[in-house]
Amino acid sequence: MPTPGRAPRTSRAGSCNGAARAKRNGMPGPLAGIRIVDVTEVISGPLATMILADQGADVVKVEPPRYGEESRQLANHRAGMAAMYLNCNHGKRSIGIDLKTPEGLELMYELVRGADVFAQNWRPGAAERLRIGEADLRRVNPKIVYASISGYGDDGPYASRRGYDPIFQALTGFVAAQMNPEIPIPDLVRNAVVDKATSYALAQGITAALLARERGAGGQHVRISMLDAGLAFFWPDGMLRHSLVGDDVENYSVPGERYQLLPTSDGRIVLWTSTTAQIHASLRAVGRDDLASSPRHRGRESLEEANLIERAEALREGLAALTTDEAYRRLIDHEVAAAPVLTHPQVLEDAQLTHNGSILEATHPVYGRYRRARPAVRFSVTTTGDTAPAALYGDHTEEILDELGCTAERKAELRAGRVVA
Repeated sequence: MPTPGRAPRTSRAGSCNGAARAKRNGMPGPLAGIRIVDVTEVISGPLATMILADQGADVVKVEPPRYGEESRQLANHRAGMAAMYLNCNHGKRSIGIDLKTPEGLELMYELVRGADVFAQNWRPGAAERLRIGEADLRRVNPKIVYASISGYGDDGPYASRRGYDPIFQALTGFVAAQMNPEIPIPDLVRNAVVDKATSYALAQGITAALLARERGAGGQHVRISMLDAGLAFFWPDGMLRHSLVGDDVENYSVPGERYQLLPTSDGRIVLWTSTTAQIHASLRAVGRDDLASSPRHRGRESLEEANLIERAEALREGLAALTTDEAYRRLIDHEVAAAPVLTHPQVLEDAQLTHNGSILEATHPVYGRYRRARPAVRFSVTTTGDTAPAALYGDHTEEILDELGCTAERKAELRAGRVVA
């Protein structure tokens, strides 16, 4: 096995000498010139590095041999591309490397020598067993920003357990908060909210570490657990009742109680009333000016349970008598925050999202037409271009080996030995 920090072994057939390591992605954006080696899988890590690719970083996706990253095998699949991989890997270059071979590990060290960031999301100890833990890679590149995602933390009572998004939702309060008064049983957020919270937190952490390195701090290890990320994401509004400690805290209302999904005559509508004026406006929208003008529904008296129930029933009855379109128009006319519940196809056609250009559509020569969400952050000076579509497995192996200075003989040898794909 190669030793970190030593020059890579030269085979009799040829070599990879790293002559082109300095080449950088030409994409514009605030992170242009930053190279990331990414071995993460599924959502939490891939989405984090995709955010950075969207901001101009050159992300080299190192995938396992034979079939590539795990999410390539998931459902919603066409012509070698799965939707999950598509949605978390735009703007990256793909190379398949068998890291369990001496030659594959050698290539990894070459990639790391020319990189700024390395990212992995394996369970604690897995990277060390493959000899690409922080200590291994820091011997290769002392300035590397080493980013790792764990499920529960690097140690502790749960550290060795498998962890998935619904498990972290259960442990951090999300499930307990998903309570509809009509159906008083908790429910999951039915998308990978903790995975995605982890991604955004890690992307920010990596950028902060790169800034610190520019200011002289050197390379460092950026650690995040999905358990901690889930709790931090849920806490600001989800744990209001548990933030001020003591028996003298007035916990008469929390924002979660103002989340209203109410029936209309032909569907449902969502509205939010966070001030007294907005509550009164919602009552006027359904023709209950009498309640909106009543002293019982003002000041502290309005918080009495009987008055809360009266307003809730009046709003529910008023909306139930209106179609969704009528209710939506009236609420908007009264400046109440409201929206119909859009189906997924309707989301694609929403007037504001269309105006914002929030959904991009393009065609890939192999897997055809696809859509993606436009990156949410937009820069006024370091403007970003459209990132490349998600790569097919091993799309950039030849290009990356060229950048590492591999001779034609060496590339043939690596392919023959199934070290690369």
